[in-house]
Amino acid sequence: MVSPRPQSAHSPATDGEHGDTAEPSWPLTTWQGWHRFATTDPPAPPQPGAPARSRDERLTYHSAFVTIRTPAISTLATQVRTLMILGRHQQATARPSLIVTGPAAAGKTTALLHVGRACHLAHTRKNPAPPGSAHAAVPVAYVLVPPGATAKTLITEFARYVGVPTTTRMTQTQITDAVCHTYSQAGVQLVLIDEIHRLNPRTTTGAQAADLLKDLTERLRATFVYAGIDVTDTPLFSGTRGAQLAGRATLITCGPLPARHGTREPFRDVITHHKTGTLPRHTTYLHQRTAGRIGSLTRLIRQAAITAICDGTERITKTSLDTIRLDHLAETHHHPRTRDR
Repeated sequence: MVSPRPQSAHSPATDGEHGDTAEPSWPLTTWQGWHRFATTDPPAPPQPGAPARSRDERLTYHSAFVTIRTPAISTLATQVRTLMILGRHQQATARPSLIVTGPAAAGKTTALLHVGRACHLAHTRKNPAPPGSAHAAVPVAYVLVPPGATAKTLITEFARYVGVPTTTRMTQTQITDAVCHTYSQAGVQLVLIDEIHRLNPRTTTGAQAADLLKDLTERLRATFVYAGIDVTDTPLFSGTRGAQLAGRATLITCGPLPARHGTREPFRDVITHHKTGTLPRHTTYLHQRTAGRIGSLTRLIRQAAITAICDGTERITKTSLDTIRLDHLAETHHHPRTRDR
């Protein structure tokens, strides 16, 4: 029999005043790793009047990932909150779900993690663990679809997150029953599933994995949110299974930010938190360099800041930005290849 909150080394139970047992090596796809991520304050810029930070402290700050709140994150947060309320007492059929889609480096995973962290913190604030309790609430689960996923390898990822012990002799049904029992007892309310584009319902194993997800949405009292690259262009929405998913999932597109949208300037809006006279005046250049992709933008700014600290210039200029080599997508857009004549 599986304990609702396993007490092993893989347990989501925590010790100590702050419930922090996770080593830095624990990945986000385990409860320990997720708990550390959700409860660790994101890096913050120095406050006015605060002592100057050391070189190492500044390098650490710029090397840490900083979430830029985009329109897609705001939309996803609102939708998740609404669907969690909508599906709270639904039992007869699969609850409505969300799919975050878009091209690579558009901020899909960032949006997923940001909303998951917000849900985790909101739940633990409203439902603190009783004094002396060794258990922490488990409101959110984060799972990656493994490459070439089968139903059994996928459900094993769900089991690994909360430390449900599995063996090669266990059947898929046995693992699924243990997962559903444990997730229900632990109070999981939001299930985040990343890399959903890896599922291919046109294959036998992919179809079985898709059926597993549908089964889980019916058995667990949780809202499911998926994220994947351009899912509408994949087999995910094809056939009978695809029609079922499309019929209960709301699609949220997380794409590159345009320089202009009507009278608004969405791309400029995301960088105005920087001091006036620095990055905002380079909006046009930054949009050109990154094609409006948030992932490329954050990488460009962070690399430029680290370079400016290391070389002693202490300034980010257009010239210094132009020396930074970005991901292939951004570089291809910035310097498009010409056809050989």
